[in-house]
Amino acid sequence: MLVGAAENIAETTDPSVAKAEMDKAKLAGLDSIRLTETWSPGERALPKADQLTLGNAVAAAQFAGIRVILSLYPYGSSVTPLTDQDRADFAAFCVDVATRYPLVHDFIVGNEPNLNRFWMPQYGASGEDLAAPAYEQLLATTYDALKALRPHSTIYGGALAPRGVDKPNTGRDTHSPTTFIADLGAAYKASGREIPIMDAFAFHPYPENSTLGPDFPHPNSTSIGLADYDKLVGLLGAAFDGTAQHGSSLPILYDEFGIETQIPETESSLYTGKEPGTTKPVDEATQAAMYAQAMQMTFCQPTVLGLLLFHVQDEPALSAWQSGEYYADGTPKSSLPAVRAAAGTVHRGVAASCPGMQLTPKLVVGRVVRDKTAIRVPVTCSLDCRYIVTLDRRRLTGTAVGGVPKTLRFAGELAAGRHTLRAQATAVLNAGPPASASRSFRSS
Repeated sequence: MLVGAAENIAETTDPSVAKAEMDKAKLAGLDSIRLTETWSPGERALPKADQLTLGNAVAAAQFAGIRVILSLYPYGSSVTPLTDQDRADFAAFCVDVATRYPLVHDFIVGNEPNLNRFWMPQYGASGEDLAAPAYEQLLATTYDALKALRPHSTIYGGALAPRGVDKPNTGRDTHSPTTFIADLGAAYKASGREIPIMDAFAFHPYPENSTLGPDFPHPNSTSIGLADYDKLVGLLGAAFDGTAQHGSSLPILYDEFGIETQIPETESSLYTGKEPGTTKPVDEATQAAMYAQAMQMTFCQPTVLGLLLFHVQDEPALSAWQSGEYYADGTPKSSLPAVRAAAGTVHRGVAASCPGMQLTPKLVVGRVVRDKTAIRVPVTCSLDCRYIVTLDRRRLTGTAVGGVPKTLRFAGELAAGRHTLRAQATAVLNAGPPASASRSFRSS
């Protein structure tokens, strides 16, 4: 499972700054980053200025070993692509972006199309949903264009906000994700399309405020949070199962989840404006605990492929988001070590004990090194593992930390001839079938 962030601060004209920002994400234990690029009417290619800034961020991420996910969407509701020409232009724009970054294979199409902030109109004259059918058309057009360029890429649909009022003419016309997913499925079925419109589903499971945390459920409302996984899977299944589009088995990426922190007096000069009363930020220890809890919860949700925190670094305007692991000047919060440790437990496969989960580590046996007194061999498990390694009649057992090579030592000399070293490893937690590996060598 990916543990990353939604963060644009590395999109800068200075490549050294971009690298420093990605290094901070890596230090926070994050393995992926979602960058954004917006489209305006008539654009069929990435503007030159954005080629520099986005290019620096992508290069810095890839240099740091961080997976890049690109979110591509209309600039705002005033430029919603509603005509065939606009949809074609948007798709061409996405293809141009993808062409410039051949090592990027993850693309999110749209951003919160269930809100009037990003998509208009939401409703027709009779109160019918216009947003979901129009978004379905854009997603289908863009999916086909990107797949023609890069067949093995992952195209994410949705990117929905977690709440909406489902009432037209309120002054802030929005749809709940519950309604929008159902209407998206209905639009897909009505289109007669016989191929998918997405490979995965993106979603923004923010709580109503930061004090509620990730485990607050919504069993009796149309809202969806991290604790409503079964509801979300059920909605996707009802919308798409039985069609060419996966539904209940569709991989899910939580590509925005944030818990805001209170700003200590010592850091207050870094920020401007006033915190909205609805935000209810928490102390840094609570943020760390909630982020760790979110990772543990999503680790056990079978179809979830990643959780992206919003952000790495705070925005300086208090009206925006102070949900990063770093203050606005880039200095770390006290929550940083706990977030890094929690992300590490996900990467090592020990974030939580999950009913029905079976993990098998990848096992690599390195080059055998011989000297006069011993045989040494490095063994690496991708997850925390228990290993058994045999060489002739000798046997070594123990545990290894995921991703950390461990050098094993067999004492004594070997008879001349060919020998085979055999290794087997089983995950420490949520154990599934063991992994096996071997290496043969000759002793003289």
